[in-house]
Amino acid sequence: MTEDVRSGVERYYSDKVREHGATHAGVDWNSRESQELRFAQLMRVADLSRPFSLLDYGCGYGALLDWLEAQGAEVDYRGYDLSEEMVARAREAHPGATFTTDERALEPADVVVASGIFNVMAGAGEPAWRAYVADTIDRMDGLAGTGLAFNMLTSYSDADKMRPGLFYADPCEWFDRAKRRLSRHVALLHDYGLYEFTLLIRKDLG
Repeated sequence: MTEDVRSGVERYYSDKVREHGATHAGVDWNSRESQELRFAQLMRVADLSRPFSLLDYGCGYGALLDWLEAQGAEVDYRGYDLSEEMVARAREAHPGATFTTDERALEPADVVVASGIFNVMAGAGEPAWRAYVADTIDRMDGLAGTGLAFNMLTSYSDADKMRPGLFYADPCEWFDRAKRRLSRHVALLHDYGLYEFTLLIRKDLG
């Protein structure tokens, strides 16, 4: 079932980037500004004043790398995405960085982040999608050295703003799961003006 879900996600985002190119719309965001606002929340899990390695899990066309470079971060960046279409555009835009669609080739990094990959269910039913989300978070955790972060649409969204086919998660549920299963050090960000939340999970290193 998980492979069926992954195939649906791959098709959805490959179609998007074919239609819109390497832009915010190509990864299904409303604007570049909101895309970068999400990056700012996710990267609170890292200390940008020090060198670190990063795995961008669901990297799209590599927009997070552009944002990090604009911040002056010294980062060993690696990008992973299900979509060959996305990775082709990422490689074209960032010839010096590493991008792959082969999850077996992924190596641990200090920080692992995912932006927007849990929103579009791509035809999956909610039970299958929830299992896919939980499995993906556990995979990210297994690759993260010091921390991981991800965002989700929030179940606290206004009812008239909710769209069919999207996954609106209960932030309290996923905070509790992270706190109980992944680390004692979890932060929930739900105050940055979008219909979503971000979880920052810092590893207990001592």
